[in-house]
Amino acid sequence: MPHLSQLLKRVITAAVLVAVLLILFFALPVQAATLALGAFLLAAAWEWAGFAGFSRVRQRFAYVAVFALLAVLIAVATPVYLPPRPVLAASLLWWVVAAGLVMRYPLVVPPAVTAVCGACVLLPAWLGLLLLMRDPRAGPGVVLYLFGIVWAADVGAYFVGRRIGRVRLAPRVSPGKTWEGALGGLAAALLVTAAGGVWLGLPLAVMLPAGLAIALMSILGDLTVSLFKRNAGLKDSGHLFPGHGGVLDRIDGVTAAVPLFALFGGWLQLLSL
Repeated sequence: MPHLSQLLKRVITAAVLVAVLLILFFALPVQAATLALGAFLLAAAWEWAGFAGFSRVRQRFAYVAVFALLAVLIAVATPVYLPPRPVLAASLLWWVVAAGLVMRYPLVVPPAVTAVCGACVLLPAWLGLLLLMRDPRAGPGVVLYLFGIVWAADVGAYFVGRRIGRVRLAPRVSPGKTWEGALGGLAAALLVTAAGGVWLGLPLAVMLPAGLAIALMSILGDLTVSLFKRNAGLKDSGHLFPGHGGVLDRIDGVTAAVPLFALFGGWLQLLSL
C-alpha cells in the first residue's frame, strides 16, 4: 500500500506538471514561457547551492544571483556576441567529464568544484532552451518534444526497472537503477521519438539515432545529479514536487539532453545555429 501511495503521488504530480507546461507553452506568449523556464532553472540553481554546501540562506541567494546574472548575459549576448554552436559543442565536454566522475565514484568533490559544476550543468541547458524557444522554426512544440523523449526514458526506466530490474546500472551512485530499466527507458524514448518525428515531419532515419543519443544523455544527467546528491549526503535535491523530490530531480535528464538536442536542431535546420 505505501508503494501504491507513492506511485499515486508521482502520477498526480507528473499530470499537474504536464498541464502546467501545456499552459506555459501554448496559452502564454513565448517570452513568458521562456521566463518561466528560466525561473525553473533558478530554482534548480538554488538546490544546487545545497549540493555545494551553502547552508545559509544568504549564501544560496548569492549563488543564485550569480547564476541569474550569467543567465541574463547569455540571453543578451546570444547569438551576436556568443556563438551558440561552439558553446554547445564545448558543453558536451563537461558531460564526458561527468561520465568519468560517475564511473569513478565514490569520490569527494570539493564544494567549490561542485559550485562550478552546477554552472556547467545548468547554463548550457539554458542556452539551448533559449535557442529552441526563440527560433520560429522550433518553439514550444519542439521543446515539448524534447521533454517527451527525456520523460519517456525516465518513465520507461522506472516501470521496467521495478518490474524486471535485476542488474544494477551504477550501484554506487544510484542503487535503484538497473540495466533492464535503462533498456526499457531507451525503448520508450524511441517510441516517443518516432511519434514526435512523424508529428513534426522530421526524417525518422535521422531522428531515431538522435532520440537514442538524447535518451542516453538524459540517463547520464540523472546519474550525474545523483552523484552530487550523494556527495552532499542528500536523498533528494528538494521537496517541491510530492513523490518526485525537487526541481533538479525532475530536470536532471533534461539538462544533459538540451545541448545535444539543440545541436541536432542546428543540423536538421530547425535552428539558426
